[in-house]
Amino acid sequence: MKKTGIILYFFLFAVMALSAADYEKLLKQAEENTSFYDTDFKAAYSVIQDKPGEGRNVTEAVMYRRDSQNCWTILVNGPASEKGKGYLQSDSTIWFYDPADRRFTFSSAKDKFQNTNANTSDFAPQHYSRDYRIVNTSSVKLGKYSCIVFDLEAKDDTVDYPVLKLWVSEGDSLVRKKEDYSLSGKKLRTTLIPSYQSVGAASGNRKIPVSMIIQDNLKGKKISGKIEYEKTLISISNISLQKVDDAVYTKPYLEMAGGR
Repeated sequence: MKKTGIILYFFLFAVMALSAADYEKLLKQAEENTSFYDTDFKAAYSVIQDKPGEGRNVTEAVMYRRDSQNCWTILVNGPASEKGKGYLQSDSTIWFYDPADRRFTFSSAKDKFQNTNANTSDFAPQHYSRDYRIVNTSSVKLGKYSCIVFDLEAKDDTVDYPVLKLWVSEGDSLVRKKEDYSLSGKKLRTTLIPSYQSVGAASGNRKIPVSMIIQDNLKGKKISGKIEYEKTLISISNISLQKVDDAVYTKPYLEMAGGR
């Protein structure tokens, strides 16, 4: 009991010793750990949408990111009915391409990806320290992780959600959990990131989630007397940091790929 008390004392002391600058640094590190500003990023994404009582739908896609130029491309490869659809962000504008009518339409970072609970912004780099101010911090245990919980408030209305609660594990500065709220304080979504995979030994401390689970706290159905919420499971594999052709981040590429 005495030993437990001593450990708790030193843990609390360490947390109390953090300054405002330390919290800002930790939040900045959390977003930089999953960003790639000196190389391209390519990976296979498996997106499983689970709607209670309606079964599951699986979308397979390839993601290309060039964070240094704020551009990315997502090409849908499956199911067959969706193959060839794509998303392109270029010059802060997001386009959706449908090969059925060979047209591009405006999209938004807040739009849902392929009718799942994921926003298109969930696939892009996050900018917590740029877009939000820290209004409170606390220390908690999240499973086996000692985390700092950030209560964040948006600096303007350009972000998806005006209020965030972010769990960042100490030691590795990785986001383990996120909750999205409305201005009125209503919880809208919960995102869990159970584990990460290291990317490129020569690329520093950057990590990519093995998987992410996004729960929509507004969409659910009562099953056997219990509310079950819609969930989206995103699994990421086959990661490459090799440079890809500049043409990948253009409309002609999606038109060409969608015409296969």
